[in-house]
Amino acid sequence: MIQQQTILKVADNSGAKTVKCIKVLGGFQKKTAKLGDTIIISVQSLRNKAKYTSKVNKGEVYKALIVRTKKKYLIKDGFTINFFENSVSLLNKQNKPIGTRILGPLTKKLKKKKFNKLINISPGFI
Repeated sequence: MIQQQTILKVADNSGAKTVKCIKVLGGFQKKTAKLGDTIIISVQSLRNKAKYTSKVNKGEVYKALIVRTKKKYLIKDGFTINFFENSVSLLNKQNKPIGTRILGPLTKKLKKKKFNKLINISPGFI
């Protein structure tokens, strides 16, 4: 579960390393976000090697899609999926990914949410 002020890792090569959640989108009383939800974030720190070639700058505000959470996620088969960290992928205003690669696998739940461009650049599924 992701809420305001949560520090998240970035799972793409946009240049950001960590981000902070500012707002959870999807309703005026929605407090937490789950896997596959969209949030608004602020960039907290950049990767060391990418400071000069980064596509984002520190302090800028972007949309992001949650791709991994520590909270367990139940599949209809009876299996549960959980990851070691909370991570996001940055999006632009047209909901297209800023990065050109995703680090680590994605869940099949994102396939149902119509994020086809993100699915094409990811290395695999769980």
